[in-house]
Amino acid sequence: MESKSIMKICYGVQGTGNGHIARARIMAQAFALRDDVKVDFYFSGRDADAYFDMEVFGRYRTFRGLTFFTHKGRVDPWKTVSQNSPIQAYRDIKQLDLSQYDLVLNDFEPITAWTAKRQGITSISISHQAAFQYPVPQSGKGFIDQLIMKYFAPCDISLGVHWYHFGSPIIPPFIHEEPIIRPNRESVVVYLPFEDLAEVIDVLQPLSEQNFVVFHPDIKEASKQANVSLEPLSKPNFKYALQHSAGVIGNGGFELSSESLRLGKKLLLKPLDGQFEQSSNIVTLKALGLCEDMAILSSETIEDWLSLKDNPIIAYPKTPEVLVNWLLAQDYNDTQTLCQALWKQVTFPADVLKRARELIY
Repeated sequence: MESKSIMKICYGVQGTGNGHIARARIMAQAFALRDDVKVDFYFSGRDADAYFDMEVFGRYRTFRGLTFFTHKGRVDPWKTVSQNSPIQAYRDIKQLDLSQYDLVLNDFEPITAWTAKRQGITSISISHQAAFQYPVPQSGKGFIDQLIMKYFAPCDISLGVHWYHFGSPIIPPFIHEEPIIRPNRESVVVYLPFEDLAEVIDVLQPLSEQNFVVFHPDIKEASKQANVSLEPLSKPNFKYALQHSAGVIGNGGFELSSESLRLGKKLLLKPLDGQFEQSSNIVTLKALGLCEDMAILSSETIEDWLSLKDNPIIAYPKTPEVLVNWLLAQDYNDTQTLCQALWKQVTFPADVLKRARELIY
């Protein structure tokens, strides 16, 4: 009796933001249900000891990689240049051997992407960044941004991930969370990891009639200052707070907004200054009628936003089973069938769908 063939996949994940890791967790859980595939995870973009809740990835590997550094809510160009190490990245690419793998999946991770390119291994980008290769709403995209999107983590095939397909090879996000019955709605979740924590607290405390739960990488122990609860980063605690929240204040990152849309939470977003991706996300959500924005931290803006009603619930797929089946079938040129099958699983409110269709270029 012949043994069953097992496909071996290398999965490279950008570790700078928790959104990439959140998407990889969902994919890891789906792969774990199969006995015909083995997936090894590679992460880069943050210190090895700064990852958390990583059990689902098994014996993963980390690299220093390349990332963006921020200061008080904006990209810091000098720090980004001075504290990255392209020489080390080049060495890692040169030394890494991926020849044992049949396929490299990539979520905007440069080491595995360039290694796959160098070693002639088929690579597929499945990332929000890949969506910006297609005619989706964009704001503030400069020449440097174009170069980064093209050369930071190049792959043979690009599958974007976005809130709508815009007539392109783009798939929806996968969201496990389900809206719960009768959430307490006592607090607003605040996740502004690129902002100065003291400034965030100063803006929230004058709104004394509203409770806030702030998650921030600089918080090491849970505490409370008047109406502001301070929580260290924790996936279970954040998930609970999000489910029961009256709304979400965040940056323009993709994953948190996606989870909030699935739960019907209203959004107030402040883009990371200097990152066109976040500005573009907010432009898209505003065009869909699904968020408000603020250019600077403002108690007045937050107070106005608190009076707004909830967002409508958007039902995105819970699991990536369709995507996993497509990957293992290895007919990678047929992205249309994959995209159609996944978007059939999405339920939009009528007015949101109408606005989305009007955004197709």
